[in-house]
Amino acid sequence: MRIGLFVTCLGDTLYPSAGQAAVRLLERLGVEVEFPEEQTCCGQMHLNSGYADEGLALARRLAAVFEGYEAVVTPSASCAGMVRDQLGADALPVYELSEFLVRVLGVDDVGAYYPHRVTYHPTCHSLRALRVGDGPLRLLSSVRGLELVELPGAPECCGFGGTFAVKNADVSTAMLADKMKSVLETRAEVVCAVDSSCLMHIGGGWAGGGPGCGRCTSRRSSPRPRTRRGSRERLSGRRPRRAGGQPAAREPGASDLDDPRQARAGRG
Repeated sequence: MRIGLFVTCLGDTLYPSAGQAAVRLLERLGVEVEFPEEQTCCGQMHLNSGYADEGLALARRLAAVFEGYEAVVTPSASCAGMVRDQLGADALPVYELSEFLVRVLGVDDVGAYYPHRVTYHPTCHSLRALRVGDGPLRLLSSVRGLELVELPGAPECCGFGGTFAVKNADVSTAMLADKMKSVLETRAEVVCAVDSSCLMHIGGGWAGGGPGCGRCTSRRSSPRPRTRRGSRERLSGRRPRRAGGQPAAREPGASDLDDPRQARAGRG
């Protein structure tokens, strides 16, 4: 199967290792991955700021860039939801990574090993726009050594909401404080999600001296091997073909996630 990787603005600028690791995981599962270098923003930030026409224009441009792929995969539920909502019937066959693994590939065990206590924050877009269901939880439940703990008030927003966190900082901070308290109640070592933006927000709370600062780490969901952080050039260099704890969001290490036996089996 040939797919296009949509890395997103946040992934490109702040979390390029998420895109790199997604490539490694998908390739290990036999997927042919390409990274169109012409891709830009999906328009979500513009739409959230009231620039609907500009946002829609960017979404349409993205659709043109990824035309011809069997599927478009992104490590971001919010960006995938933006494209689907705005383009409607003309939308790309775009999937958030865990959604693609479970619903398209039919995979809920990627052969990962991670011996830690973990809780999962279901982001707003994953719940209400994409309706990913229990896919992320199924993936996490299959990770060897991982203890998955239910998050109290899980469906409640963390307070990010893109530009909402800037325009309504006081409300956003109050919502964040509630989410951080819920995370601490789980006594988890790690909180994960399918949106790096929400983890950036929660991680910022820990870094800013929020309740229980330093007791939990924020990480992106869908366990996968780690590659080094790097620029767009390093990410594009990783693709197989041209297409034409500290409380901050960061990626799990390969030594934590890969069960050597499973990894060897997956690579043949």
